[in-house]
Amino acid sequence: MTRKPIIAGNWKMNNTVADTRDAVRKLVPLVNDSVDVDIVVCPPFTSLAAAVDAAESSNISVGAQNVHWEEKGAYTGEISVKMLIELNVAYAVVGHSERRQYFGETDVNVNRRLHASLQAGLIPIVCVGETLEQRRSGEMEAVITGQIRVCLDKVSADRMCGTVIAYEPVWAIGTGVTATPEQAQEVHSLIRRLLRESYDDTTAETVRIQYGGSVKSSNINDLMSQPDIDGALVGGASLVPDEFGDLIKKAVDN
Repeated sequence: MTRKPIIAGNWKMNNTVADTRDAVRKLVPLVNDSVDVDIVVCPPFTSLAAAVDAAESSNISVGAQNVHWEEKGAYTGEISVKMLIELNVAYAVVGHSERRQYFGETDVNVNRRLHASLQAGLIPIVCVGETLEQRRSGEMEAVITGQIRVCLDKVSADRMCGTVIAYEPVWAIGTGVTATPEQAQEVHSLIRRLLRESYDDTTAETVRIQYGGSVKSSNINDLMSQPDIDGALVGGASLVPDEFGDLIKKAVDN
């Protein structure tokens, strides 16, 4: 089965409204001809509206970096699916390693955010990944298995097919260290096997699995050449329109 690649840029806590507008406008002509890939930019909450406006009539979609499971309430600092839908945001990242590391995000809460996103019609990008200590101690498979099972709990096969998974080894996030294509493929293959065990062959072969962790235009080809890698969740490289545009083109031309 051929899965359409998906390249998403996670801008993290970078870019003002003006920066965002400028970056998206520069990116649009660079990727206008890249029709065989889903392109997503995920700016900070304050810049979502500007990104949606700048990407209008282009092939670029906009995603949020997080979303809460409740529709409204006393949840200071959070944002609801209703607020995102109102802005015409299409995607939501849930469970990013930095949310887990710095803000106490748990697999159970990732699952709640995932269900809220699916219920509202947002396309979730669910992040999983192990730390360097866990990898070195031989716990990688157990950690990934546990994350997948809890994060995807009670998600139907139909809705699972509309969900994106991002494997991001924590030891490769913002460190300049990238998992080798073979290391990334090993975990992507494990995730697809877990999907096959929880669902069926069709679902497992439909779900797109991204790799995230120091992805650049110089290594995207080698990553995309692996059979179970369907795209990338890009950090720093996505902040530079020329670099991100080049990365997207190379991912498609792979």
